[in-house]
Amino acid sequence: MAPNDSVESNGGTRGTAVGRRKAARYIVPVAVAGVAAATIGLVPALASTGDPDLPKITAQQLIEKIAASDTQRLSGTVKISTDLGLPSLGGLAGSFAQGVGGSGKGGSTADPQTKMTELASGTHTLRIAADGPDKQRVSILENAAEYSLIHNGDQVWAYDSRTNQAYHAAGDRAGQGSGKKSGHAAPEGVPATPKAFAEQALKAAGPTTSVTVDGTARVAGRDAYKLVVKPRQGGSTIKSVTIAVDAENGVPLKFTLLPNSGGKAVVDAGFTKVDFAKPAASSFTFTPPKGAEVTEADEAKAQRKADGPEGLGMFPGAEGLGAEGRGAGDAGVGDAKVIGEGWNAIAEIRTPGGTGLPSKASGDAPGEAQQFLDSLGDKVSGSFGSGTVFKTRLVNALMTDDGRVYVGAVTPDALVKAANAAS
Repeated sequence: MAPNDSVESNGGTRGTAVGRRKAARYIVPVAVAGVAAATIGLVPALASTGDPDLPKITAQQLIEKIAASDTQRLSGTVKISTDLGLPSLGGLAGSFAQGVGGSGKGGSTADPQTKMTELASGTHTLRIAADGPDKQRVSILENAAEYSLIHNGDQVWAYDSRTNQAYHAAGDRAGQGSGKKSGHAAPEGVPATPKAFAEQALKAAGPTTSVTVDGTARVAGRDAYKLVVKPRQGGSTIKSVTIAVDAENGVPLKFTLLPNSGGKAVVDAGFTKVDFAKPAASSFTFTPPKGAEVTEADEAKAQRKADGPEGLGMFPGAEGLGAEGRGAGDAGVGDAKVIGEGWNAIAEIRTPGGTGLPSKASGDAPGEAQQFLDSLGDKVSGSFGSGTVFKTRLVNALMTDDGRVYVGAVTPDALVKAANAAS
């Protein structure tokens, strides 16, 4: 059993891939569905058996092992579960489809920007395969159906077998050229593997973070160390993040996020089977079946724009919250700025046009959608004016009536204080 070695993260990993920090990027949520999508990178724990006896390792060494991992070939099955504590959407999905780039007006069900948001709730089984930075495949297994997203060089295909609809992107639209990073089969900011989750979580490491090695585990038949990341600040909704790291090759095998409110994990994503051999070349080839309806990337983008503001709710919480630790008033990207630092960082965002949530009185919100919003939101007021707080077990958001949004993995009280201070 490895000892409980610990390290206070103080930027010592700056030279590694996981130590680099990017500027926070946020896109404004205008419906509570956006709050759910914000936590798409986070998921109840997978069972592991046995605690292997492994050589001692420090937290710093384990972080460096993750960063130095050059494993680019693998295949396996991943189970992802997310429990944000939201009531079931039930038949309301159509009401919110426009708000999250859905297909409410005839858009393709194969569009990745729509499909991958489903990982923000419930339990899903994925089959994944990767062969270097230019070949990946993610398949979501459903009842009597399957959704697949395939990236091969400058081509991206997605296919929904349930509706026989396909999506196609090529060149720049597939993440190639124009300075865009290749290797993103899924929409940017939407992780689908334990490694992607781990990298986002470790970007937040700083003086406000405790990082420890807390023993060992067996995950998907592999020996692993358990790296535990915890906030040192009060006021965060996050209790801890545990990352099971393959002892041999440094690949994260499992990611579990526990909330401060207690109960089961908010997010748990882990391999149930994994193989580091080269996947079959056929895994990355795709030809639309006969009769399939194919939507090109530009068509899908135009449809999302027609349905409503593109990408609503798709702001990567783990990457943005605390990634830079900038002070209040520091400019973020576009109209966003970050208040506070570390795990208590709060994004302040101006909504397009400076308007608040749609209301039943204004006729902007469907009756069912408004009822759903009212069931989640709590009316609050302060020197900032008035607004509504939307709560999940992880990310909370305050939308003021004058069109400002304060969002973070912090308590509702912290959001109200931030809004007051910014007034």
